[in-house]
Amino acid sequence: MKERLPDYLKRPIIDTDTTRNVRRILKNRCLNTVCENARCPNKNECYTKNTATFLIMGNICTRNCRYCNIGCEKPQPLDKDEPLHIAQAVKDLGLKYAVITSVTRDDLPDGGAAHFAQCIEKIRKLAPDVKIEILTPDFKGDKDSLNTIINARPDVFNHNIETVRSIFKTARPQGNYDTSLDVLKYIKDNSNIVTKSGLMVGLGETYEDIEQTLSDLKNSGCDIVTIGQYIQPSKQHLPVAKYYTPEEFKELEKLAEKCGIFHYQIAPLVRSSYRAAELV
Repeated sequence: MKERLPDYLKRPIIDTDTTRNVRRILKNRCLNTVCENARCPNKNECYTKNTATFLIMGNICTRNCRYCNIGCEKPQPLDKDEPLHIAQAVKDLGLKYAVITSVTRDDLPDGGAAHFAQCIEKIRKLAPDVKIEILTPDFKGDKDSLNTIINARPDVFNHNIETVRSIFKTARPQGNYDTSLDVLKYIKDNSNIVTKSGLMVGLGETYEDIEQTLSDLKNSGCDIVTIGQYIQPSKQHLPVAKYYTPEEFKELEKLAEKCGIFHYQIAPLVRSSYRAAELV
């Protein structure tokens, strides 16, 4: 699709003392963020609010999703000091709400669940009043890994479905639509943790497809949903089939409510951790 990016999807570049301070803290702690690695359009807005979404377990993924800007190669060993550095950065930034996500690490026996748990533990020790949201891979649906997450007691568990069933295999060839739903359901059935998921639109889905996915998420016990516009990171990624207008996103809000979902962020530039604290 060669259509130019609509103006409502463009964000200004902001460089302030606050944004520079966030970058300095992240650099000093040798930390990755999904803001930088996934080329998030909201990066500057979040940095001006003194926040960022931490990307743990490196910046190399073991899966090659066709919409994602994060590289897929052989990943590095885990950094045993990363959980402490994450906690220190949370404290340095004065966060009240921390979001931690990761690349997929299918090379690890537990998919990195214990590393997530260690990050949560370190934050609880250094900044006990901070609420913690984690955005995780599917851990291949492994129950032991999911139990590790449950026992770590994050405030919010987020796992993104990303797209509708009819497009899922094209967009996420190494994932499974039903496994993602099962992960959300297992967390909800076995804990009181708030569950959350998100999807992109603009990959060629229909309104009926979106409604079915929203219904599937509702039936899996999902409490919060985010929906935003897919933006092609490069020519090597899936093309954009459609740019939804702001008015069409308002219609998607109505569709979510029709499916029984009343806690949501639905707008063109919404990403899964965008203004996350406002939904909890």
